[in-house]
Amino acid sequence: MTAVALAPPRRRRALRPGVWGASLFVGLVVVAAVVPGLLTSGNPGAADAVSALQGPGADHLLGTDANGRDLLTRIVYGARPSLLAGLGATGLAVLVGSALGLVAGLGGRFADETTMRLVEVLQSLPTLLLALLVFTIAGPGTLNSIFAIALYLMPSYARLVRVQSKLIGRSGYVEAATSLGLGRIAIVVRHVLPNAFVPLLVLATIEVGLTIVAASSLSFLGFGPKPPAPEWGAMLSAGRDYFAVAWWVAVFPGLAISLTVLSITVVGRHLQRRLEGRPS
Repeated sequence: MTAVALAPPRRRRALRPGVWGASLFVGLVVVAAVVPGLLTSGNPGAADAVSALQGPGADHLLGTDANGRDLLTRIVYGARPSLLAGLGATGLAVLVGSALGLVAGLGGRFADETTMRLVEVLQSLPTLLLALLVFTIAGPGTLNSIFAIALYLMPSYARLVRVQSKLIGRSGYVEAATSLGLGRIAIVVRHVLPNAFVPLLVLATIEVGLTIVAASSLSFLGFGPKPPAPEWGAMLSAGRDYFAVAWWVAVFPGLAISLTVLSITVVGRHLQRRLEGRPS
């Protein structure tokens, strides 16, 4: 009797330390945004003139700002508006961009050309100019910042969904479904959207970090939440005036932004490699 050699079981690749670290940091930011009280017991708005510009130490681990407010507490509470802006702008861009992409990809030549001309106009506008246009019409604020950033991100999702819908619309199984009487809405729900989900998910995950940078930049320029609300970009803007005498006031909010964006990007790239079947 001939022995049959069995192939060894395929070993699962372990996550790299960098991916683990990035995932843990993203989880920490999410905890800070959802339940900041678990990470700090302080009040982000509590001022103490006696402790103004106090350096990092036992009483204040990351020091205090010009009003004597604890920086660690403000950075923890600042995670919520930053993460909300990132997720809100990305989610809105995905929804509107996907709808435009479906109209362009499945709506015929006139709908395709009209929709893509609109997308090209939005894509040609610089980010800051588009944001200033929104703020001029609707005024500054977190919701308007989210809307302005979503307008800028929307064309990339519209183009992606348009390409996916055209490719899937020409596939054999969609033609068979059409010949069997399946309606266009059913085809979109059953075939187009599921096949476009993976690239959309990867792009959205990576761009959450970019939207956090964009929202922080707008807050840095004074278009975000009004003081004294804790927000990383606004804290960075306030800290630049004291950099020569109190470097920590600007450095730690800047580190919060940088590490959050870097961690989200690392997780997004890892997710992309896994979904594409490439090694981690």
